[in-house]
Amino acid sequence: MAQPRKPASRGSRRGRKPTSCTQCHLRKQKCDRNQPCNRCLQRGVAHLCGDSINSNGGFKHSQSPQVVSIAPPSPSPRPRRVTQPPMSPSLGTLFANRGARAFYGSSYFGHQVASRILSEEGQDLPAGISRGRDTLQSFRDESSSFAQVWDLLGLLPRQKSTVDRLVNIFLAEVNWSLDAVHEATFRSSYDEFWGRRFGFDDLANVDLRWLGLLFIILAFGVLLDSPPHPTLDVQREREEASLRFYWAARRAIVIAPSFYGESTDIVRAGLLVTRYLLYTRRVSESWLTIGFASRMAQAQGMHVDGERWRMTRKATEQRRRLWSHIYTIDRMISLALGRPYAINNQFCLTHEPENVWLDDMDDEEANRAVPQPLSLPTPSVLSSLLYRLAQVVGKIQEKCFGMERASYEAVLQLDANLVRWSEQLPPYFRLDNPDTAADDALPFLPWHRLYLHTSFHFARIVLHRPFLLRESITDRFRTSHEACMSSALADLKIRLRTMNSTNADSLRWAFGAHNLFNSAMILGIIAVKNPHSAQAGAILEDLEAYCENLHQDPWLNEFGMAELKVVELCISKAKDSRYTSMTAYPSGTPPEPPGPRIQAVDGSGRMRPSDLESPAMSSDMSSIYWPTVWEDGQFTFPGAADFSTWEQMITGIAEDNYGGQ
Repeated sequence: MAQPRKPASRGSRRGRKPTSCTQCHLRKQKCDRNQPCNRCLQRGVAHLCGDSINSNGGFKHSQSPQVVSIAPPSPSPRPRRVTQPPMSPSLGTLFANRGARAFYGSSYFGHQVASRILSEEGQDLPAGISRGRDTLQSFRDESSSFAQVWDLLGLLPRQKSTVDRLVNIFLAEVNWSLDAVHEATFRSSYDEFWGRRFGFDDLANVDLRWLGLLFIILAFGVLLDSPPHPTLDVQREREEASLRFYWAARRAIVIAPSFYGESTDIVRAGLLVTRYLLYTRRVSESWLTIGFASRMAQAQGMHVDGERWRMTRKATEQRRRLWSHIYTIDRMISLALGRPYAINNQFCLTHEPENVWLDDMDDEEANRAVPQPLSLPTPSVLSSLLYRLAQVVGKIQEKCFGMERASYEAVLQLDANLVRWSEQLPPYFRLDNPDTAADDALPFLPWHRLYLHTSFHFARIVLHRPFLLRESITDRFRTSHEACMSSALADLKIRLRTMNSTNADSLRWAFGAHNLFNSAMILGIIAVKNPHSAQAGAILEDLEAYCENLHQDPWLNEFGMAELKVVELCISKAKDSRYTSMTAYPSGTPPEPPGPRIQAVDGSGRMRPSDLESPAMSSDMSSIYWPTVWEDGQFTFPGAADFSTWEQMITGIAEDNYGGQ
């Protein structure tokens, strides 16, 4: 019979006994067993150095982490006071965010920026944060969070001269037209980044928020640095390099909040990432990135005017312009996709930017600067006028494309607001015959004019598009027909005038709102619906010229090719209808078909619920009455790559309207 085991003595332990102090034992590092040990002295946590195991199997320290002092007796007894050790941070103290001003103040629940703590010489360090040679080892450890910094730095070109060239070409060719970054501030951070020490220098000195901004600038710089007529291999190489920098920027701005607080750098980086997606026509993705940028801006209090934070006038104007850009793109993308926008006006207390440019002044000069009249343009005028237009765009989405359908009278009222905005434009930004005398002296004016005009045409077409195919005996929808026609023709004229230019011009051109929609598709559908109208011949000629220019564009991506294919389909359908009419009827106008299909509308011009069948509700797409579906406020264009749906829709419109008007 086996003898029962004797219980082990209370003080005995089996297996290996730790020979390190508590701190080295937690980090699995070799300890010299001094009191305090050398590693704890290097980390600045000598007060925490102690034996890892005591006789009871627990931890003990050589020094007490707290010093307790009791006041001497007095007539009114005082409570016991506990004093924190000098090396321990006091409760509720926020370490300074690197250039980030949090609008919620110095709350204990705010950011604890570990990287800033590491970069400060002589800063009191909490337990567990090391400095020195062990820091470099932890950075290179794949399990360390700072390994992300190593990976991102490895994506930069090896030669600084390459980075210099790409940054310089972006600042010289594109930055001034977008108000993307303040060049002097960016170059100061750029010099600081390349001037940092290497070797055992802490990687916490690398600001990932600014690094994300650098990467997205490099993504644009690669495209700008391409030859005018690249070969297929060179083009593919440039596109792949640009995408690598783009993804590095996305990665940096997502990781950055884990290391730091917010800053304007991460907001500008998110805004440029959104513009990059608009350039590549990935509109659905841009809806996500502009939401991120708006959240980062709100976290810094940009939704409240800088005057309420008692900021300097220069900083206030910079924040106003940055917020207006975010607000405008948020409204435009949401209207294009039919999705909710990220910024709620009810929680914003902002002012539009003034017509004054303070970026090149110091604070004292900025305080004395006087806003210019609107007749003397500055780069700030664009953000101010776009901000006003975006407010109208937000009302369009709320009233016409929300959960309830708006009456046609509401649509006409919103159109009047758009027209009123256009009538208040200064002479150099007029929609018709603008004054171009100052274009040579102010190079930003032509591009700002293009951004304003295309934004207006985009908003007006989207507003009236549900009524483009709607007919009425009293011709009550004539305003929508004419609005869509005029804005689509004006936008196509801008496209034909500004295409086939340099890389920089093409890139600046792609930042306009016309990349949110395609006016050529609208004109193609108009030509299919009215192939025998007086304007149909001229429209088809312009569309053919547009398609020819696109075929010659070496940078046309798959999204542009899909839109080109749809436009060519519209041209083909319209020409077939015109040819059939001319051969079958010598007079050129076929008779009205018997028993035309009448669209059912109520007294307010709204479709009856029974006639509003959504495309998603029908399993047989060929049975859809496309003009009726088009009139549904919830209906948006199919994706350009969904060619089969486009073909069914255009064919249905052509068959329903066969016979001319």
